[in-house]
Amino acid sequence: MPEPQRKTVHDLLAQARAGLDRVSPAELAVLLEAADSAGTGRLRVIDIRSRDQREANGIIEGSEPIDPLVLEWRIDGASGFAEGTAADFDDRLVIVCNEGYSSSLAAARLQDLGFGNATDLDGGMAGWKSHGLPVIAPTTAGAGSDG
Repeated sequence: MPEPQRKTVHDLLAQARAGLDRVSPAELAVLLEAADSAGTGRLRVIDIRSRDQREANGIIEGSEPIDPLVLEWRIDGASGFAEGTAADFDDRLVIVCNEGYSSSLAAARLQDLGFGNATDLDGGMAGWKSHGLPVIAPTTAGAGSDG
C-alpha cells in the first residue's frame, strides 16, 4: 500500500489562507470604527492568544478572548457549549493571534463550519502594534475568559 502524501504545516497554512480574505491592521481599524458608529454588532474580533500574551501585549478594544482549543464549540451555537458566545453565520469574524499564523488556521476551520465571513488579522497582534494602532490593557473579565 502506498504511503499517503504528507502535508507540511506550510501546505496547511497556504490552503487555509487561500480561502480567506485576510484583513490588514489598517482595514480592521476602519472596520472597528465603522462598526462602532453603525452599532450593528456584525463585526466580532476574537482574540485566541493566551491570557499571558494578552496581559503582556494588551488587546484590541472590543475583542473577545476565546481559547483556540474551544473556539469552534464557543462559536457554533449547535455545539451546546456556546454559552452566549455563538456567532450568526453572517457575522464578520476576525480572528487574532500573536503573528497571524494560528489565526489563519482557526478562521479556515470556522469557514468549514459554515461561518463564511470568518477571516483573520494579517500579522496578528504584532502587526496591529507595529502599525501604531491602539492597544489597551485587558480587563480582569477579559483576561480570564479563555474558555
